[in-house]
Amino acid sequence: MRAVTWQGKRDVRVEEVPDPKIQEPTDAIIRITSTGLCGSDLHLYEVLTPFMTPGDILGHEPMGIVEEVGAGVPDLQVGDRVVVPFQIACGNCWMCLTGLPTQCETTQVHGEGMGAALFGYTRLYGAVPGAQAEYLRVPQAQYGPIKVPEGPSDDRFVYLSDVLPTAWQAVAYADVPQGGSVAVLGLGPIGDMACRVAQVRGAGRVFGVDLVPERLRRARSRGVETFDLRSFDDEKELVAAIRDETDGRGPDAVIDAVGTEAHGSAAAKLAQTASAMLPRKIGGPFAERFSVDRLAALHTAIDLVRRGGTISLSGVYGGMADPMPMLTLFDKQIQMRMGQANVRRWSDDIIPYLTDEDPLGVEDFATHRVPLSQAPHAYEMFQRKQDGAVKVLMQP
Repeated sequence: MRAVTWQGKRDVRVEEVPDPKIQEPTDAIIRITSTGLCGSDLHLYEVLTPFMTPGDILGHEPMGIVEEVGAGVPDLQVGDRVVVPFQIACGNCWMCLTGLPTQCETTQVHGEGMGAALFGYTRLYGAVPGAQAEYLRVPQAQYGPIKVPEGPSDDRFVYLSDVLPTAWQAVAYADVPQGGSVAVLGLGPIGDMACRVAQVRGAGRVFGVDLVPERLRRARSRGVETFDLRSFDDEKELVAAIRDETDGRGPDAVIDAVGTEAHGSAAAKLAQTASAMLPRKIGGPFAERFSVDRLAALHTAIDLVRRGGTISLSGVYGGMADPMPMLTLFDKQIQMRMGQANVRRWSDDIIPYLTDEDPLGVEDFATHRVPLSQAPHAYEMFQRKQDGAVKVLMQP
């Protein structure tokens, strides 16, 4: 089959690789019909190269048709149309039953001290072959795949794999009061969708911050009050402008949908670049122990949120040596929640919004649809924020 493989920093290629096969009774094989390009994929493209191996198959946002099922998968049949969550979880352990499949005790990557295995990610999360491919082996298929009806286009459901539950959890963790205010930092796919989710869940005012004109226009067209970073001399001016809209206090909640791709730290960029250039056996441990994140967005969130408010982190951070302003966090009595999205925890809550009325705007959420063969171009375009790329879907 054809698959998108990682070969090095900013080097992905579409190659012929062996077809996946059933390995365990709880496996299923899915023929992919649509698969997304995620901001987290850019971390592999740019930042997390020490944890990758040439030939790793990328991607974790798939949907498709069941082609084969193992004997331990009673609720799936060949021909079922399914969305596959990006994390791999059993559904039966204590963590899964508590609503935390990202911490699944069956699939935790114990050798790396990490949580549940993920499709198409680094060795830290199991290096499981990913979904930017023609076919996908799905472990723990007795729990993971979400069956969806025939008829509506893939665009109606594909975002259940990652974008929708990640945005939904970001808003749930933000705990925005009914009629309250929330600021979303970063209007990429997750930030954009988080604004939409906040609106349908009853937020009174939603502020969106970015510096990419196309992203600002998209959010503004749906009633988000947007702030262009390029219009301010520094972060303090941005914070003051949003505070002016909230009686001088700041919003009730701030969602950081930027994470480690944020600009603003030369030291972080230097450390990430250095670890990527070191030999693999040295670069990985160096990155784990000494890497720092580009914390501009997080520091803005801490400054911006009102006293007693909540910060929700959906942007991925990976540094282990980051200084945190603990005095400010404590003094402002800020609550902070974060983590990978627990897809199956939220999927039943989200599905009622994927109706003909389409209140979340999923049908036209993608800005680009390309064949799998154009994956290298899609990665470059998305990484450079070219051609208005906000969300890219690939069809094998």
